[in-house]
Amino acid sequence: MRIGVLTGGGDCPGLNAVIRAVVRKGVKEYGYEFVGFRDGWKGPLEGLTMPLDLTTTRGILPRGGTILGSSRTNPFKIENGVERIKENLAKMNIDALVAIGGEDTLGVATKLDSLGVKVVGVPKTIDNDLNNTDYTFGFDTSVNIAVEAIDRLHTTAESHHRALIVEVMGRHAGWIALHAGIAGGASCILIPEVKFSVDKVCEWVNSRFESSYAPIIVIAEGAIPQDGDMVVKDQTLDSFGHVKLSGIGEWLAGQIEEKTGKEARTSVLGHIQRGGSPTAFDRVLATRFGLHAITAIHEGDFGKMVALHGTKIERVPLASATTQLKLVTPDLYAEAEVFFG
Repeated sequence: MRIGVLTGGGDCPGLNAVIRAVVRKGVKEYGYEFVGFRDGWKGPLEGLTMPLDLTTTRGILPRGGTILGSSRTNPFKIENGVERIKENLAKMNIDALVAIGGEDTLGVATKLDSLGVKVVGVPKTIDNDLNNTDYTFGFDTSVNIAVEAIDRLHTTAESHHRALIVEVMGRHAGWIALHAGIAGGASCILIPEVKFSVDKVCEWVNSRFESSYAPIIVIAEGAIPQDGDMVVKDQTLDSFGHVKLSGIGEWLAGQIEEKTGKEARTSVLGHIQRGGSPTAFDRVLATRFGLHAITAIHEGDFGKMVALHGTKIERVPLASATTQLKLVTPDLYAEAEVFFG
């Protein structure tokens, strides 16, 4: 068999580990040949490829990002996009695809599967918001990066008697904020799933100062105040219809200064959270996903996504990954609220 591999959406620590595992097992155990498609769905759309073999995947396990490159190309928004993908796959004698990505990438994979393209999906998102898998690789790395930043900011906050706000990624789901906030000892954690009261946040800020500590507030980029809307950079949309988020942390800092008289500063971690080398947990999870993905292809079990359930890697329908987002539940958020203020 000749297998195509692509990575789509935002880059993420662990992508290279998946590629390495798919190729290593596919070549050594099944004798398959691999073609790497460059820059997400743009690769099969435009015929952009690179060789994938034991040599080109050697030494990539600890590397962040993706050797294949990525993009947010949506072939369903391009004229004759699906037909062009099918034609290119046929020309290159591609028997099946391994699509590694998040909601948007796997959403395209699901539609292509229904149109006859043989696909197996691998879940990837640092936001950890894909449905039907307990964890996605990249999430653990991003949380650890955020916690390191919070740990460092604690000392600055104490030294200058300031409230410090740490804005982390999380458009619709607050998993990074929740885990990083709990692990980093945040004074409060604000997530997209629960609209927040500015007055309540200011109460927590004052309470922390009254106990001779400087507050650290962790806020997801998609968090929304009770009497407001999501803060966006501008109104432009990407090919999947997403707005660019930016500014909720800075907006909240201004509100805190105005209502409490305390100095507040914001640190936006941004792309730092998804760069660099993956943690050991993410390397292992990504490797296991890759091994099970190529086995699914070998067994002809297409239209599936590999998923983590407990400690086992299982196969679930591709469509089940994107029918709804996996959000922070009220009971989990309640556990964190014990430490607010």
